[in-house]
Amino acid sequence: MAKDAGPDQAGSGYFASVARATYVQLTTYRRNGESVPTPVNIVVVGDTAFFRTWDVAGKAKRLRHTPTVLIAPCTWRGRPTGPTLRADAQLLDGVASQHAARMLGDKHPFLHGHFIPWYHRRRGWITQQYRLTPPARASG
Repeated sequence: MAKDAGPDQAGSGYFASVARATYVQLTTYRRNGESVPTPVNIVVVGDTAFFRTWDVAGKAKRLRHTPTVLIAPCTWRGRPTGPTLRADAQLLDGVASQHAARMLGDKHPFLHGHFIPWYHRRRGWITQQYRLTPPARASG
């Protein structure tokens, strides 16, 4: 097993093409299959990436029923600037969620280290961290 790599180890791993991106376009899906792209910040560690949102956000609601997403590096307004990757999203809890929150705070100190957690608490929202992994292979 490989040693634990630090965040954003670009050049290797499934998420290498988005590892250094400040924003990625996260595309989630409505029940009717319509895609909804949203810019988010991520942090990448090897073959895993992490992002956060609040519990009542549209993307959180969509992820509850369809965990398959697309991601691509993008501008802060969400315009894609690179190739798209398919991934599976999983809601984290406990220690795993706290670890993802710390990594996001380390990469984006003001935004995810201070402002977003404060703002979510002020609004009464629960901040949720998600893990992105390469898509599961279809068995056949």
